[in-house]
Amino acid sequence: MKIAIAADHGGFELKETLKQHYKALNLSDLGTYSADSVDYPDYAHKMAHAILSGQADFGILICGTGIGISIAANRYKGIRAALLYSQDVARLAKAHNNANIIVFGGRTMSVDDVINRIDTFMQTSYEGGRHQRRLDKIEETE
Repeated sequence: MKIAIAADHGGFELKETLKQHYKALNLSDLGTYSADSVDYPDYAHKMAHAILSGQADFGILICGTGIGISIAANRYKGIRAALLYSQDVARLAKAHNNANIIVFGGRTMSVDDVINRIDTFMQTSYEGGRHQRRLDKIEETE
């Protein structure tokens, strides 16, 4: 599985910590590469292109709260970016929504919580069925 990770300056520190924790997964780092101020839409765009082109199977995005970068990523047809603010949401984002980008707040979430949510997401399977019908309706309106 190919996984990409990207963050703005508000998520840079968390991104670097996750890269070390998940070193065995060989995450593809799409930036930013320092804590200097940058614009989160730039990294949402990079991630969306990586997912849609097949360079990554799913992505991890981080900004200060996770909200802005989620909004920017979800502007793309075929992107389902989910802000994982709890364990249940981490499971349901995969099982029901088949999210292809998971999002975190570098200033609002603890490292341990984020790692637990990533692990939960990666261990969960998409259920399909009635959920696919709903995803198809989203695709129709994009």
